[in-house]
Amino acid sequence: MKPQSITIWLSQVMHSSIALLFVTYLFHSPLHAQQSYQWPDDSLVRSNIEQWQEWKFGMIIHWGPYSQWGVVESWSLCPEDEPWCERKGEYAGNYYEYVQAYEKLPEHFYPMHFQPEKWAAAAKAAGMKYMIFTTKHHDGFCMFDSKFTDYKITGQTSKFATHTLSNITSEVFDAFRQQDIKVGAYFSKPDWNHQDYWWSYFPAFDRNVNYDPEKYPDKWERFKQFTYNQIEELMTDYGRVDLLWLDGGWVRPAESLTEETKPWLGQNQWIQDIDMASIAGMARRHQPGILIVDRSVHGEFENYRTPEQQIPESKPDYPWESCITLGDNWYSASADERHKSSDWIIHTLSKIVAKGGNLLLGIGPDHTGDFVPEVYQKLNETGQWLDKNGEGIYHSVPLFPYEDGEFCFTQSKDTNTFYIFFLKNSLTEVPAEIVLPQSVDWDMSEVELLSGGEKLLVVTEKSHKKIILPDSIRQRNGGTAALVFKYSVE
Repeated sequence: MKPQSITIWLSQVMHSSIALLFVTYLFHSPLHAQQSYQWPDDSLVRSNIEQWQEWKFGMIIHWGPYSQWGVVESWSLCPEDEPWCERKGEYAGNYYEYVQAYEKLPEHFYPMHFQPEKWAAAAKAAGMKYMIFTTKHHDGFCMFDSKFTDYKITGQTSKFATHTLSNITSEVFDAFRQQDIKVGAYFSKPDWNHQDYWWSYFPAFDRNVNYDPEKYPDKWERFKQFTYNQIEELMTDYGRVDLLWLDGGWVRPAESLTEETKPWLGQNQWIQDIDMASIAGMARRHQPGILIVDRSVHGEFENYRTPEQQIPESKPDYPWESCITLGDNWYSASADERHKSSDWIIHTLSKIVAKGGNLLLGIGPDHTGDFVPEVYQKLNETGQWLDKNGEGIYHSVPLFPYEDGEFCFTQSKDTNTFYIFFLKNSLTEVPAEIVLPQSVDWDMSEVELLSGGEKLLVVTEKSHKKIILPDSIRQRNGGTAALVFKYSVE
């Protein structure tokens, strides 16, 4: 992932961490970009975007040898004086010693509890429809069996290479497909391990390439080919891939730069164009209709936008998903990782869907290869709620006013059926009367409670309406995070 602006997110969470400190950097959210969204010309891609918009709920999994130390993914290698790049531990005082020790982590990384089918079953139970897996983060370590580097989970120095499940990406993709969950490949465009990105002749200055690509064009061409080759491996050797999710927005063509994005390139301002047209063309020859998300590079290769750690204040007019972590970090750094509640998941999902987006929930295993028990619990609780109320989430479209106080609104995509979400704390009682906001001026005398099918009276009083709930229904629904009411127009 990359840092994003803080705008809305910090007001919605109650704890901070190194993962959330990411959002304070110079990067600006796609929410604030002025460039209009570009719908793809490919009819199959357009059709797949529409299908993707119906999935609503997915999981992004960050994981790699860095979990052995419990440090942030990749960023501690970056020589920038920012909180998310802070080095900790035995080698923290010497950058070069730290890098050497970090690069030897695969010699110790052995996730003995790696069972991707367990992850996939939990995602299925939670009601998730798609998954993104980090095949390679900025540190360049491949969680797949690439032929173009030995810095990989199946490499000669990888302790896990002898394990029967050593090609982790392949195992993860297969496990999720078996649960009928769509799969996507996260891939970092920058590669801090590669000699044609961070050339050892020069020190690394910041996150960017450390030589001028115009001055050394042969080196940059080799890196472009390397990137192309690795993505082609993912497009050809790992079955059906539904999404190619590219990170590292500072690797981009010159014409995509704006006054907002120029600071991303650091002091040298070197352009890092990897020829996305060729990569996208290749990807779609192997995977027709695949959705490509070249994050923050607005244009034909950003099929949907990905605001990070935040929800937009108003409804965007383009396809989008919010990628937000369940815990403090993008993966589970330790046993004392703090996780948000299932109430928070349900409320966040409802707010995002009400504005036409998807929620991509950031979850990751620890160094053993398993999610901590608390994660499974929260996913299961979310799934139990969706089993009863998912009708208002899936196959829905936004309904004005979208969100109003503790209420959210959606509409069935195909019928004149409307849904009212009343967001509450699962530890509080259900009120005897739920007073609807004045924005709900529909001519209705009753609604149906989705969780039980009961018909409930709607009373109009002057400028507002209220739903009347009998004691029996209040008691039965006291522990829920949200009540969903259904209203249909004949």
